[in-house]
Amino acid sequence: MCNQLVVIRRVCAGSLYNVPMPTKLSRDFYARETLLVARDLLGMHLVHAGPEGEQVGRIVETEAYKGPHDLAAHSSRGRTKRTEVMFGPPGHAYVYLIYGFWNCLNIVTAAHGTPHAVLLRGLEPVKGIATTSHGPGLLCRALHIDRSLNGADLLGNTLWLEKPTRYRPPKVGRATRIGVDYAGDWAKKPWRFFDRDSPYVSTVSAAARRRALAPDQGGVRAKLARK
Repeated sequence: MCNQLVVIRRVCAGSLYNVPMPTKLSRDFYARETLLVARDLLGMHLVHAGPEGEQVGRIVETEAYKGPHDLAAHSSRGRTKRTEVMFGPPGHAYVYLIYGFWNCLNIVTAAHGTPHAVLLRGLEPVKGIATTSHGPGLLCRALHIDRSLNGADLLGNTLWLEKPTRYRPPKVGRATRIGVDYAGDWAKKPWRFFDRDSPYVSTVSAAARRRALAPDQGGVRAKLARK
């Protein structure tokens, strides 16, 4: 009921004031080549209509995983209970736990049966986010995303992605993925995408992030998110 009320308020607000509404990403968006999806997710908004109401963050960092051949992908180990959602239709959430504590949100991509996904690594707070969100575990904690949302349809009314009405194009950077040294040559793939202008990229140092977010230093952000 709570989620329905959030959606109704968004629709009514747009109708009452004749304001353009954000466009929810379609199934076709996710059903494309995974590297394209990972890049194009930058600048889009992640929305969770959950226990804290509607929370929104701008995506600033992603990583692509292309199993089963990509040894950094969970699906390289085959089709298991954990990875089942990766083998399903695109546009669904794959949420898993690491270190027994952190939840991580992935977006299932490519064709049905192809176990690809894109990990969300960093968000800029837009609405309703009170804690840090510059890291895959941190952003899930900030938006109250856990394994209860594993398999959620991203075209539904609880968790979804949308193109904002005031879309801000990212300055796209590429680098190797983080924490996948075990994957051999696959670890060298430049499959991490990030917005160079955002201090919420996970690899930006704490000192640089503080400087960028200080009230009188907002104009230097483009110089700080280079990693």
